[in-house]
Amino acid sequence: MEAASEHAERPGLTRNQALVYDTLEDADAPLTAYNILDRLSGEGLRAPLQVYRALEKLLDLGMVHRLESLNAFIACRHPECDDHATVAFTICEKCGGVSEITDKALVDSLKALTVEAGFLPHKTTVEIRGLCRACRAG
Repeated sequence: MEAASEHAERPGLTRNQALVYDTLEDADAPLTAYNILDRLSGEGLRAPLQVYRALEKLLDLGMVHRLESLNAFIACRHPECDDHATVAFTICEKCGGVSEITDKALVDSLKALTVEAGFLPHKTTVEIRGLCRACRAG
Protein backbone atom coordinates (compact mmCIF):
# COMPACT_ATOMS: atom_id res chain seq x y z
CA MET A 1 0.00 0.00 0.00
CA GLU A 2 1.90 3.03 -1.26
CA ALA A 3 -0.17 5.76 0.39
CA ALA A 4 0.30 4.28 3.86
CA SER A 5 4.05 3.84 3.38
CA GLU A 6 4.35 7.36 1.99
CA HIS A 7 2.97 8.94 5.20
CA ALA A 8 4.28 6.45 7.74
CA GLU A 9 6.53 9.06 9.39
CA ARG A 10 3.94 11.45 10.82
CA PRO A 11 5.37 13.46 13.71
CA GLY A 12 4.04 12.29 17.07
CA LEU A 13 2.65 9.01 15.72
CA THR A 14 4.17 5.57 15.76
CA ARG A 15 4.54 3.75 12.46
CA ASN A 16 1.46 1.61 13.15
CA GLN A 17 -0.64 4.62 14.15
CA ALA A 18 0.36 6.45 10.96
CA LEU A 19 -0.42 3.39 8.83
CA VAL A 20 -3.85 2.96 10.43
CA TYR A 21 -4.64 6.67 10.12
CA ASP A 22 -3.58 6.81 6.46
CA THR A 23 -5.66 3.72 5.70
CA LEU A 24 -8.73 5.37 7.20
CA GLU A 25 -7.99 8.68 5.51
CA ASP A 26 -7.74 6.97 2.12
CA ALA A 27 -10.86 4.82 2.60
CA ASP A 28 -14.10 5.79 0.91
CA ALA A 29 -16.19 4.20 3.67
CA PRO A 30 -15.84 3.40 7.37
CA LEU A 31 -13.60 0.43 8.15
CA THR A 32 -13.70 -2.13 10.92
CA ALA A 33 -10.50 -3.01 12.74
CA TYR A 34 -10.36 -6.26 10.77
CA ASN A 35 -10.79 -4.38 7.45
CA ILE A 36 -7.83 -2.22 8.46
CA LEU A 37 -5.80 -5.29 9.43
CA ASP A 38 -6.54 -6.90 6.04
CA ARG A 39 -5.43 -3.76 4.20
CA LEU A 40 -2.23 -3.48 6.24
CA SER A 41 -1.13 -7.11 6.33
CA GLY A 42 1.46 -6.33 3.64
CA GLU A 43 2.87 -3.58 5.88
CA GLY A 44 3.70 -5.99 8.68
CA LEU A 45 0.59 -5.65 10.84
CA ARG A 46 -0.47 -9.18 11.67
CA ALA A 47 -2.41 -9.02 14.95
CA PRO A 48 -5.72 -7.29 15.71
CA LEU A 49 -4.18 -5.91 18.90
CA GLN A 50 -1.74 -3.84 16.82
CA VAL A 51 -4.67 -2.17 15.04
CA TYR A 52 -6.73 -1.71 18.21
CA ARG A 53 -3.82 -0.05 20.03
CA ALA A 54 -3.26 2.33 17.12
CA LEU A 55 -6.98 3.11 16.92
CA GLU A 56 -7.15 3.79 20.66
CA LYS A 57 -4.39 6.39 20.42
CA LEU A 58 -5.88 7.96 17.27
CA LEU A 59 -9.26 8.19 19.03
CA ASP A 60 -7.59 9.88 22.02
CA LEU A 61 -5.94 12.38 19.67
CA GLY A 62 -9.26 13.15 17.94
CA MET A 63 -7.89 12.01 14.58
CA VAL A 64 -10.47 9.26 14.05
CA HIS A 65 -14.01 8.59 15.17
CA ARG A 66 -15.77 5.35 16.02
CA LEU A 67 -19.19 4.80 14.50
CA GLU A 68 -20.90 2.84 17.24
CA SER A 69 -23.75 1.45 15.14
CA LEU A 70 -21.35 0.11 12.49
CA ASN A 71 -18.55 -0.88 14.89
CA ALA A 72 -16.27 0.87 12.40
CA PHE A 73 -13.89 3.80 12.25
CA ILE A 74 -13.50 6.87 10.06
CA ALA A 75 -10.82 9.54 9.80
CA CYS A 76 -11.88 12.90 11.22
CA ARG A 77 -12.77 15.21 8.34
CA HIS A 78 -12.71 18.31 10.55
CA PRO A 79 -9.36 18.17 12.38
CA GLU A 80 -9.55 21.91 13.09
CA CYS A 81 -12.67 21.28 15.17
CA ASP A 82 -12.22 22.33 18.79
CA ASP A 83 -14.63 19.89 20.40
CA HIS A 84 -14.13 16.24 19.48
CA ALA A 85 -16.21 15.25 22.50
CA THR A 86 -19.37 15.92 20.47
CA VAL A 87 -19.63 14.73 16.90
CA ALA A 88 -22.49 13.86 14.55
CA PHE A 89 -22.66 11.72 11.42
CA THR A 90 -25.14 10.97 8.68
CA ILE A 91 -25.00 7.36 7.52
CA CYS A 92 -26.68 6.33 4.27
CA GLU A 93 -28.38 2.96 4.64
CA LYS A 94 -28.22 2.31 0.90
CA CYS A 95 -24.70 3.25 -0.25
CA GLY A 96 -22.98 3.28 3.16
CA GLY A 97 -21.72 6.84 2.72
CA VAL A 98 -20.85 8.68 5.92
CA SER A 99 -20.60 12.43 6.43
CA GLU A 100 -19.30 14.17 9.53
CA ILE A 101 -21.40 17.10 10.68
CA THR A 102 -19.89 20.02 12.51
CA ASP A 103 -22.53 22.36 13.88
CA LYS A 104 -22.05 24.64 16.87
CA ALA A 105 -25.81 24.98 17.44
CA LEU A 106 -26.16 21.19 17.70
CA VAL A 107 -23.26 20.98 20.16
CA ASP A 108 -24.71 23.83 22.25
CA SER A 109 -28.18 22.21 22.28
CA LEU A 110 -26.82 18.84 23.36
CA LYS A 111 -24.76 20.48 26.12
CA ALA A 112 -27.81 22.41 27.35
CA LEU A 113 -29.93 19.25 27.40
CA THR A 114 -27.35 17.34 29.44
CA VAL A 115 -26.85 20.21 31.89
CA GLU A 116 -30.62 20.45 32.35
CA ALA A 117 -30.73 16.71 33.05
CA GLY A 118 -27.91 17.04 35.59
CA PHE A 119 -25.69 14.81 33.48
CA LEU A 120 -22.01 15.31 32.69
CA PRO A 121 -21.18 13.64 29.36
CA HIS A 122 -17.66 12.63 28.44
CA LYS A 123 -18.42 11.95 24.79
CA THR A 124 -21.46 12.41 22.59
CA THR A 125 -21.84 10.75 19.21
CA VAL A 126 -24.97 11.31 17.16
CA GLU A 127 -25.57 8.94 14.27
CA ILE A 128 -28.38 9.80 11.88
CA ARG A 129 -29.33 6.94 9.56
CA GLY A 130 -31.31 7.37 6.36
CA LEU A 131 -30.76 8.02 2.67
CA CYS A 132 -28.27 10.48 1.19
CA ARG A 133 -29.23 12.90 -1.58
CA ALA A 134 -27.72 10.72 -4.32
CA CYS A 135 -29.53 7.57 -3.18
CA ARG A 136 -32.84 9.42 -2.83
CA ALA A 137 -32.49 10.77 -6.38
CA GLY A 138 -31.48 7.40 -7.85
